[in-house]
Amino acid sequence: MKKLMALAGFMMLMMASLMAQAAGDLTIEITRGNDNAIPIAVVPFRGEGVSPSEDIGKIIADDLEHSGQFSPLAPQDLISRPASGDNINYDDWRRVRANYLVVGRVEASGNGYKITYELHDVAGQRRELGEVVTSSDDQLRSRAHYIADQIFEEITGIRGAFQTRIAYVTANGVDPNISYALYVADQDGHRPQQILSSDQPILSPAWSPDGQKLAYVSFESGRPAIYVQQLSSGRRVQLTSFKGINGAPAWSPDGRKLAMSLSKDGNPEIYVMDIASRSLTQLTNSSSINTEPDWSTDGRSILFTSDRSGQPQIYQMDATGGNAKRMTFTGNYNAGGLYGPDNKTIFLTTRTDRGFQVAKQDLSSGRVTVLTNTYQDEAPAVAPNGTMVIYATQQGAHGVLGAVSADGRASFVIPSPNGEVREPSWSPFLN
Repeated sequence: MKKLMALAGFMMLMMASLMAQAAGDLTIEITRGNDNAIPIAVVPFRGEGVSPSEDIGKIIADDLEHSGQFSPLAPQDLISRPASGDNINYDDWRRVRANYLVVGRVEASGNGYKITYELHDVAGQRRELGEVVTSSDDQLRSRAHYIADQIFEEITGIRGAFQTRIAYVTANGVDPNISYALYVADQDGHRPQQILSSDQPILSPAWSPDGQKLAYVSFESGRPAIYVQQLSSGRRVQLTSFKGINGAPAWSPDGRKLAMSLSKDGNPEIYVMDIASRSLTQLTNSSSINTEPDWSTDGRSILFTSDRSGQPQIYQMDATGGNAKRMTFTGNYNAGGLYGPDNKTIFLTTRTDRGFQVAKQDLSSGRVTVLTNTYQDEAPAVAPNGTMVIYATQQGAHGVLGAVSADGRASFVIPSPNGEVREPSWSPFLN
């Protein structure tokens, strides 16, 4: 368990214990369903004289199920397979207790495809949504995620996040011969792309607000340094390499600054760097460890972890420094705090009698709700719509990614096929 980013020696030891996966898709395994999930039938999209390389209907159904808000009917329960609204018998779908029905078809269009989809309200016996989208063969997964986003928002009123991406770190080998890699993939683990490889640990990937860059910590020079890398070109710049700790980079909402933890003057403190000028502003000044900063979405406040009370707890201060106040009081360990998109909730790692688990705290009431039923959980990352949290955890002796709905009702794990995967980070909305 990563207790505090500032503990660099401990972090190197933790990372050296990792064994990693080969570069393949991560596979989601549902571990807990939501009893109140909305029943929805997603009929396989009919191929009109074409055989697409991706199963559009299955991708849509999987996205909706993984959100924890929907319960797609099993394929054997699909009472018929209409491809358009003209062929729907609503009574059939009421009998199998589907609240909503998604139908569609795929046709050839130039060098690609034309995808037609419709969302129907079964009880209301009406079409709620319908659209035609075009796609090349290599865009089919993206188009399916787009359709899932539209369906999710139409029914829930919440913007869908299925077109977003995740970043994570893997390691391959056994100490002292471990190679590390930073990957970016679709939010469901498919289409991974290696961003960086190294024979030294890589930590704390953080997405820029425009989704075009990643900040991260690399030990490739023999000590921790903070880098920013452009995803499209691979170009990267080294921002810090001070003596001691260089850790926990966090972007400001406008993308112009990075908060970070540095121990260049002896004690780990929170600093903010103006990226254009590289100028540093020190925000904390205490004899305790101060690390893991996170900006509020309005840019006015910063959360951080500090042991100034004797144990790691989460504090909030002005984005310019000052007015620090303790935010967590339940339990003797709370760390890694992240604001929810609405700034009304923070997500964190807390220690319970079961071990380390992911929780959320309502900022107005102070109420803490433990979300996970796994243990050894750390590094939560929140979807940009606030509905899901991804985190690092253990499955047996292996490190995997877990995910849980923000209400704690549904969860799944994303295991690595050949090793371990850690350090997740969820992108902002990308369009």
